[in-house]
Amino acid sequence: MKMIIKGRHMAVTDAIHDYAEEKIGRVSKIFDGDHITTEVELFVEKNPSIEKSQVAEVTVWTKGPVIRAKEAATDMYAAIDLVSEKLERQFRKYKGKMKDRHSGKAAIPPVPAPPLVEDEETEPSIVKTKEVELKPMTPEEAILQLELLGHDFFVFTSAETDSVSVLYRRHDGDYGLIEPAVR
Repeated sequence: MKMIIKGRHMAVTDAIHDYAEEKIGRVSKIFDGDHITTEVELFVEKNPSIEKSQVAEVTVWTKGPVIRAKEAATDMYAAIDLVSEKLERQFRKYKGKMKDRHSGKAAIPPVPAPPLVEDEETEPSIVKTKEVELKPMTPEEAILQLELLGHDFFVFTSAETDSVSVLYRRHDGDYGLIEPAVR
């Protein structure tokens, strides 16, 4: 496993680096560690009103899906512990789903979506721009990727139609698929 550990606006001490490498490295025992790249980003929230200001964010690129976990705690070691546990659960879930796919069982149970909270005082604005790599995949693979990332939507190239599609989680826990109309 190739692992990159970096700090955002903070210096990563050798002790924290070694601790993160040990805890996050345990994932390679669950998954084939030779073919994954892991990026661990550690940072401290600057807002003094945030109690759990120490944040650990891990992104794992595998041959298949990209798996992401983010956790916060009152100290960096606890945040690393929490994120490694979350990552381990996600890898076990992914590994189980891959077994289910090969055995023919239903792989994805419906997950209820959290309710949306609207704030009427501020106007919405674009606060982040992100580039995504559009890999050809089936809608089932896109559902798996959406669940592993923990997002409410996922943009991908449909392997069936070779067009850009959007998969999203509905309020009732099911999924919706947006495909472009061919005219």
